[in-house]
Amino acid sequence: MSAPTVLITLGRLPKALDVARSFASLGCKVVVAEPFARHLTGVSRSVAKSVVVRPPSAGKRAYLEDLARVVQEEAVDIVIPISEETMHVSFLRDLVPETVTIFTPPPGTLLPLYDKYGFTRLCAAYGVRTPETHRLGTPEAAGLAARNKVVVKPIHSCGGRGVRILPAGSAVPEEDVPCVVQRFVDGEIYSSCAIAHEGRIVGNIIYRGRMFQGSVAILFERVEEARIADWITRFVAASGHTGFISFDLILDAEGEVWGIECNPRTTSGLHFFENRSIAAAVLEGLPAVPRAETRLQQFYSVLTVLSGVMFRRGYFSVMQQLLGTRDVTWSWRDPMPALSMTWTTWPIIRLAIDKGVPFSEVATLDVGWFEGETPSV
Repeated sequence: MSAPTVLITLGRLPKALDVARSFASLGCKVVVAEPFARHLTGVSRSVAKSVVVRPPSAGKRAYLEDLARVVQEEAVDIVIPISEETMHVSFLRDLVPETVTIFTPPPGTLLPLYDKYGFTRLCAAYGVRTPETHRLGTPEAAGLAARNKVVVKPIHSCGGRGVRILPAGSAVPEEDVPCVVQRFVDGEIYSSCAIAHEGRIVGNIIYRGRMFQGSVAILFERVEEARIADWITRFVAASGHTGFISFDLILDAEGEVWGIECNPRTTSGLHFFENRSIAAAVLEGLPAVPRAETRLQQFYSVLTVLSGVMFRRGYFSVMQQLLGTRDVTWSWRDPMPALSMTWTTWPIIRLAIDKGVPFSEVATLDVGWFEGETPSV
């Protein structure tokens, strides 16, 4: 049997580059659908073709029609969503033949995971711990904020957009988008990235951010934490999930694990898998094994932090991290993505400059999920 043709539905992020390289290493033809004409993964030797599509922010139906056209024209066998576009791609099933695999659950299963209120209801049903959470605008939310320190966040936020922490006794704010009010839990924050088939985890990475740009980690460290792994295993088994699935969790001082939110897609933890094993895990359910490195960085993002502390306190510490940590994009066999990154990511850099916010907060604005609200861009 010949290797399948794979469609990756976003190319601008390093995670997409890992996926493209992995499938290409198994002999697959890799096609990328991306709203930007130039993007990080598009210059990789692993990519056979890159196709410009309209973004979801220009219309959900138009985006899906463009993806369906690419599936037909390129005879795609499997569609791999990468980031926030995952929620849109889930609906692609209605427009492509049943023989095409969409590596994410259908909308009725996927969207409650991504909804920050729906996720807490699932946690309760699956018997795993999550902080008390209520919809903003309800008496329960107001009562929670009166008694406790709370976090207010949009139900579909990404990259820390719109997240606020309020001290106990605060009046809950009014927001233009649906939000939740969640009890603040003090403890150590962990993140994860797993690959699952019908509730069976075939690879799981647990990691912690060690350097941040805004609220998004740009230098991270893989860790072993059995209590976190057990929480994730229980949730995924109960959900029967197939696809990428990631979590943000907190381990408190008493050793209790609290699930904060679910991202039913890839996260930066994907970089910690041995590259070739990613595609094998997706296609055949084989184990996705960790790579040797336990610390990785996004070089250019860390370089930006370095420039911001030039010759000030912390400068030499950042420099040491920069020089001593492997970049997630660099490969001697495929050097162009790393070497041309400033050029390929300029559309996002310019948007970040125009809005005066970190790169990470605008990187997926045009592909983020919106439901009953105005698109971000």
